[in-house]
Amino acid sequence: MPALRRSLLDSFAMLAFLNRERGCERVRHLLREARASAEPVLMNEINIGEVYYVTARARSPEQAEAVLHRLETLPIQPVSNAFPDVIEAARIKGRFGIAYADAFAVATALKHDAAIVTGDPEFRAVSRLVKIDWL
Repeated sequence: MPALRRSLLDSFAMLAFLNRERGCERVRHLLREARASAEPVLMNEINIGEVYYVTARARSPEQAEAVLHRLETLPIQPVSNAFPDVIEAARIKGRFGIAYADAFAVATALKHDAAIVTGDPEFRAVSRLVKIDWL
């Protein structure tokens, strides 16, 4: 039986989950599956930083800190970036014109053969390059 494709959350999906917006149930389900299977979902550290600053601006720095602590309790594996990963994200940004943080999600999904979980329409530009699991 072939292995299931991993899931990678972008900031849109994580913010939907945290703010109980459209798509939050799908993310909650993925996180439950990840905990049950002991196979965490992926999230690039750049996208985690994006969740932090969006929360800090929209709510408060204290709320952003609380979000970081909450993320530590979830079955999410943060993915760090080495120099080649940064360059790959830059290439994707240059080729497809998507936001730089989104380019990190794409580069990470390609590297780890993961499907990007998102509701951000900007990812339509890369839907032929990487699997998108739309919220």
